[in-house]
Amino acid sequence: MKASDRPMQAYNRPLYEWFNLIDLGQLTLPRFQRDEAWTHSEVSNLLRSMLKGLPTGAALILKVDGEEQFPSRNLAGTQSPSQGRYVTVTEQLLDGQQRITAMWKSLHDLYDKRTFFVSFVIEAINTSASVSQYLDNNEIEVVSQSTYEKNGNRYPIWIKEPRACWDRGLVPVSLFRPYDIARKKRDWLKKAVPENEDIREFLDDLIDKLRDRVRHFNLPYLLLPSTTKKDVALDVFVKLNTSSVKLTAYDIVVALVEDASGESLHELVDSLSEKVPKVMDYAELPELVLDTVALLQDLPPNKAGYTRINYQNLVKDWADLESCFTKLVDLLEEEHIYDEKRLPSYTALPVIAALTKYLPEGADELGNARLLIKKYMWKAFLTDRYEKTTATNSYSDFRKIRDCILGKAEHKDIPIFNEQDYPVPVKEIIADAPWPKTRTILGRGLLALQIKCGAYDIADSTPATKQSIPKREYHHLFPAALLRKADITRNERQSAVNCALISWETNRTISDKNPMQYLLERADNCDLGEAEIERRLRTHLIPIQELKVDYDDLDSPGTKKKIAQDYERFIDARAELLEIAAKLACDGEELNPENVFRLHKE
Repeated sequence: MKASDRPMQAYNRPLYEWFNLIDLGQLTLPRFQRDEAWTHSEVSNLLRSMLKGLPTGAALILKVDGEEQFPSRNLAGTQSPSQGRYVTVTEQLLDGQQRITAMWKSLHDLYDKRTFFVSFVIEAINTSASVSQYLDNNEIEVVSQSTYEKNGNRYPIWIKEPRACWDRGLVPVSLFRPYDIARKKRDWLKKAVPENEDIREFLDDLIDKLRDRVRHFNLPYLLLPSTTKKDVALDVFVKLNTSSVKLTAYDIVVALVEDASGESLHELVDSLSEKVPKVMDYAELPELVLDTVALLQDLPPNKAGYTRINYQNLVKDWADLESCFTKLVDLLEEEHIYDEKRLPSYTALPVIAALTKYLPEGADELGNARLLIKKYMWKAFLTDRYEKTTATNSYSDFRKIRDCILGKAEHKDIPIFNEQDYPVPVKEIIADAPWPKTRTILGRGLLALQIKCGAYDIADSTPATKQSIPKREYHHLFPAALLRKADITRNERQSAVNCALISWETNRTISDKNPMQYLLERADNCDLGEAEIERRLRTHLIPIQELKVDYDDLDSPGTKKKIAQDYERFIDARAELLEIAAKLACDGEELNPENVFRLHKE
């Protein structure tokens, strides 16, 4: 039996041989592989293990005998062989990219914003009788330093100054790479320790000993013969990674798309981020792509659905995805939903995106379909429909809304619109909603209602917009310090109903002042009247009279009782306003402060 016909075999390979293959351009990376993903701490841990001679796992290689099975690229940090130089690719790296890339880039000092060092104990170097004694008595440590570029220079400056490095007990990892770098090492040592030849020689021997460990560090690999079929190689790749949960579902799909269509999903997603950049304000693009594609192919947006995606159709219909995401952003911005930090529920996004594919062209029909999608959006943002079994529920809602748009189903058939199962929240439920900065659907949904009503800033009258919102903070309308005096529990203080989103200038040193006192002081400082402050508060759906409370002696038992009573009245009144707003939004009615306060009076 020829070696190339044998089943998968295990082999050992020292690091210097790996590096030689990379240098010669004989080892490539299948294009479907994800990009670098390791953090600097993971790289440090890998280097530490190498210097100690500890195992770091195995790689998976597909032997190449002729044409490469998969379209390939070079490992990050490596260059294509020089022009005119003939290169024969002999291996494709199916698994182990993160480790080998980390070894290559760190030992060649190729990270843009990080430099790695081996850390030594200077006192121990000075007192150790031999290199072996030092290594026996001291742990090998690897540290990293963040760096940045400015005016063509790399900072901090000391990382390129040998003496400054050694004053910190640091030696660059690049001096340990498995090449003949004796001259570079000597030059560095002369600059690092110019006055002490004994220490220089000791460090020289110590570096050589550790560099030898690096040079002969064994990174074993499993070898698939060149006769292995593509689908078998991919199956091994997927099983190796899913069994140890190394890759996400998206990473697996990338490989399958590459196999089915020859296209790089990474490149497609990158192009999507350039054409519809705003969509990335709401979600991680890979997840949103998978979920939306699954729905567009009438599959549930979960791992089970991903495995059934027709990957050739995914590529063929990519323009549809761009159109869907563009329309998704338009709908979200129309409803004043501007970013992920204030998005009530991610689950609704792929549903809305996929539904936009079925929007009709006629003006009336288009208006009705868009209104239906917006009503769905607010039901998703204000009910508990997606608190659990989200993929199943969103898939069911998508199919019925799609059929409704196409004239194949009725409004009453759509599960999320079932008022018995998923009613618009009443004031009692709203009063218990948690602080909107936490990742809860109702808390964020109530804040979204305020933003849709304008939520003008109390200090500068700026409306809530995509540009102004990031500058704002979550403000207690009844100050937390005041409520603590009345023994109001933290959960009661951290109520979504007690929250307004305003700029930071109005959210400092509030202490235990009366709720309106601080705001009126701001109004006086800005030469504004009380009426203007009240107008701005109304755009946050805040009941004015219930906020106008005054206390003389904040420490008396009677005052504490009154604070608790006033706070309860305020929560009740504002919850009523928010209940009205929620119903208007879910019914597709015009939502603005005037309508809400008018209906509240009625």
